[in-house]
Amino acid sequence: MELRLDGKTAVITGSSRGIGLAIARRMAEAGANVMLTSRKADALETAAAGLAGLDGEVSWYAAHAADPEQAAACVAATVDRFGGLDILVNNAATNPYYGRMIDIDKARAEKTVALNQLGVLLWTQEAYKATMADRGGCVVNLSSIGGLGPEPGIGWYNATKAAVIHVTRQLSYELAPGIRINAVAPGLIKTDLARALWEGREDALAEHIPLHRLGEPDDIAAAVVFLASDAASWITGQVLVVDGGTTMMPSGGWG
Repeated sequence: MELRLDGKTAVITGSSRGIGLAIARRMAEAGANVMLTSRKADALETAAAGLAGLDGEVSWYAAHAADPEQAAACVAATVDRFGGLDILVNNAATNPYYGRMIDIDKARAEKTVALNQLGVLLWTQEAYKATMADRGGCVVNLSSIGGLGPEPGIGWYNATKAAVIHVTRQLSYELAPGIRINAVAPGLIKTDLARALWEGREDALAEHIPLHRLGEPDDIAAAVVFLASDAASWITGQVLVVDGGTTMMPSGGWG
C-alpha cells in the first residue's frame, strides 16, 4: 500500500541528518511539502539540496528546537511559505551525558529536559496556535524504547523519552478529535547520536535482536509516515515500538 501525503505540509525538527532527514525524504516522496529545521543553516541547506526533485517541495528554517521564539518563528515561516501546517514531527533530541543518573549535573540534566521533553510541548503549542486549532492536524513524537524501562548509561535521556510518551498521551486526550498525536519508540538505530552505543560492535548487538540487524533511519521514517497518513486516521495516543523485536525478547535471550 502506497501512503500519500499530497497537499499536506510538515515541519520536522532535527531534520538536517539522521532519522529526521530520513523522515523528511519519505514525506517529500509521499507528496508533502516539508520544512526542515535544526540549528545549523549550512547543514539544512545541504540537506534540502539533497531532497530536490521529489514530489513535495522542501524548504528550511534554522531554529534551535529548545528556543520558544525560534520555534514560533519557524512555524510562522512555514505557514507563510506553504499556507498552513498539517503535520508536526518532534524529532530533535540531545544526550549530553552518559553515566549513572545519580551522578548527573544540573546543567546537563536541564539541557536534556529542555530539548527532549519541553521542546515537544512548545513546538506542539506553536503548531496548535498557528493552524491546527482551527484546521486539525497530526503530531508524531519521537520517543525511544529506553523510555519503557531502565537501561545502563543513558537513564536520564530515557527519563525524558518516557516523559515524551506521557506528553503524547496527555495531549492526544486534550486535543482530540481534531488533532491526532502519536509517538514512535525506536530501538537502537544507526545514527550519529547513538554512535557510541553501536560503533565497533554492531554484529554482536545484532545477534540479540530477533530480526538480526540494527535499525536504519528509514525504518523509523516509514513508521512516522504511516502515523501521519490517512491510513492511521483512527489511531491516536499510541506508542508504536519499532525495534526489530528487541523488547519482546525473553529475559534469558534465545535458547
